[in-house]
Amino acid sequence: MADTGSRADLARRKAQEKFAEVKQRDAEARRNRDKAAAAAIAKTERLKALRLAKEAEDRAAAAAAPAKKPPRRKAPSEA
Repeated sequence: MADTGSRADLARRKAQEKFAEVKQRDAEARRNRDKAAAAAIAKTERLKALRLAKEAEDRAAAAAAPAKKPPRRKAPSEA
């Protein structure tokens, strides 16, 4: 009888150890996933800032440049 109780305790202990390993592995995977997501967000924010700066620079350059006149159309010739 005592042997059955120790087997149950051994099985329970092994199951708890396995559960702890899986839980730790899941936590590590979650940390890696969160880290990758944060890196992607930072990259997107950096690229957006660069794009907005370029657009502002282009608008300033367009405002400073003289407006081009459209080419004159020739009048239809009378035949």
